[in-house]
Amino acid sequence: MKPSSDPKLAALRHLFSEPGVDIDTYIIPSQDAHQSEFIAECYTRRAYVSGFTGSAGTAVVTKDKAALWTDGRYFLQAEKQLSSNWILMRAGNPGVPTASEWINEVLAPGGRVGIDPFLFTSDAAEELKGVISKKNHELVYLYNSNLVDEIWKESRPKPPNNPVRVHDLKYAGLDVATKLSSLRSELVNAGSSAIVISMLDEIAWLLNLRGSDIRHSPVVYAYLIVEINGAKLFIDDSKVTEEVSDHLKKANIEIRPYNSVISEIERLAAQGATLWLDTSSVNAAIVNAYSAACDRYYRNRESKHKTRTNGFDGSIGRSDVPFAVHKVSPVSLAKAIKNESELEGMRNCHKRDAAALAQFWDWLETEITNDRILSEVEVSDKLLEFRSKQAGFLDTSFDTISGSGPNGAIIHYKPERESCSFVDASKLFLLDSGAQYVDGTTDITRTVHFGKPTAREKECFTRVLQGHIALDQSVFPENTPGFVLDAFARSFLWKVGLDYRHGTGHGVGAALNVHEGPQSISHRYGNLTPLVKGMVVSNEPGYYEDHAFGIRIEVIFSSAILYALKC
Repeated sequence: MKPSSDPKLAALRHLFSEPGVDIDTYIIPSQDAHQSEFIAECYTRRAYVSGFTGSAGTAVVTKDKAALWTDGRYFLQAEKQLSSNWILMRAGNPGVPTASEWINEVLAPGGRVGIDPFLFTSDAAEELKGVISKKNHELVYLYNSNLVDEIWKESRPKPPNNPVRVHDLKYAGLDVATKLSSLRSELVNAGSSAIVISMLDEIAWLLNLRGSDIRHSPVVYAYLIVEINGAKLFIDDSKVTEEVSDHLKKANIEIRPYNSVISEIERLAAQGATLWLDTSSVNAAIVNAYSAACDRYYRNRESKHKTRTNGFDGSIGRSDVPFAVHKVSPVSLAKAIKNESELEGMRNCHKRDAAALAQFWDWLETEITNDRILSEVEVSDKLLEFRSKQAGFLDTSFDTISGSGPNGAIIHYKPERESCSFVDASKLFLLDSGAQYVDGTTDITRTVHFGKPTAREKECFTRVLQGHIALDQSVFPENTPGFVLDAFARSFLWKVGLDYRHGTGHGVGAALNVHEGPQSISHRYGNLTPLVKGMVVSNEPGYYEDHAFGIRIEVIFSSAILYALKC
């Protein structure tokens, strides 16, 4: 099949030669401008172009090729959803190039690679630029429009416009003034006069606000700039209720239009502000806008400041000269270490969630025993029904993974009503689900069999369970990073040559995102964040035989209950 036979790809490629574009390749990531895992429907650009709906992946479109990268959680799903116009790149497998390496392979030297700079972190954009420069390619920032939006046109969903709500202090534990005071102390210590916060869960936590702009995640699309003597929230003001407005005024927080954040960044530079930028999370458009504004400042003041004293390199310089402090956002770790009110909310919502699950499993076992034919979607809907009756229920925390038999081997499987399977009593059934409550967030997985499992299934289940118990009972020194613990969960599978293609544990937000950083328990060695008291983390080893069955066992635990060695 010729690449042009896909109308979306053909329309996208047609834009490559438009005035002001002039590119040879376009990269389409999964994220929105805030690096969210789950995103509003209007920002699902990669899914629209490729047809692949998994939460992680990157599409690269050249003038004659289209390729998609995703990780091991989504290999089987991508195989099903991608058409023959697309090349599936199984990221992490031996011999599979990265997206930037592949661009260097297929693009003639001196090409122009286009991106939407709002969708890439500054770090990611700089890394991409460095790799493709080896073949003399140029990274082109297309500020004025997103090419996928151009071809999506009128059918593109409208941006969310849901009201924001105040997160009650009895669940938050700390008021906004206290959180901002702590953050401002960090600014002073770092020699900064302001910080840009773009991660939506960090903004929600810091301001004790919650929203519903994104399914499963109680956040609102916004940027936040905190200065020593004030703060500005960049948000669509139609979402701000009177209660929220009063809440923000009490904390001396001004409301500004969402799309005016770049102009405010430029104003700060013009005033000589020292700006804290977390380049691992803040998008390239913001970082570059500040850098360019600093350059203009220096040019305008060169008669007074002929050199950049410790300039735009993250070091401390003169207080009246703008420069960037490149450091990880201090809000990320502060949010991850829950206070007692947040931990109490997490415990309480898990109890209510457990009651709903007990009712559900009793119902399902009864139905299966009575030979009732149930689809995976019907089962998922019934679980939602039980959960929704619990006090404080707001939403699911992710799309329920309800997989019978081979569908359980698709790690992030989402059953669709028109194509899903029926729950087969003779096969393993994997159910991974969670909920958002007003006081906390849940995530739990169980794998069951309603008949007689095979010897192979029993052995694999037992080894997954042994790893789960080993991690649950682990004793480790304080400040141990999560990757050190990952082998506890895998070792029983490793003994017989088995493994799984995902991390063992992720952080969980307190009435926030179900997947939260910076901590994790994973085989990836790059994350050195220590596990400390107050963090909430999942424990979810698994095993998957493609096209046969999947097994995963998951609970959520708090580091507050783990024993630590005193060295």
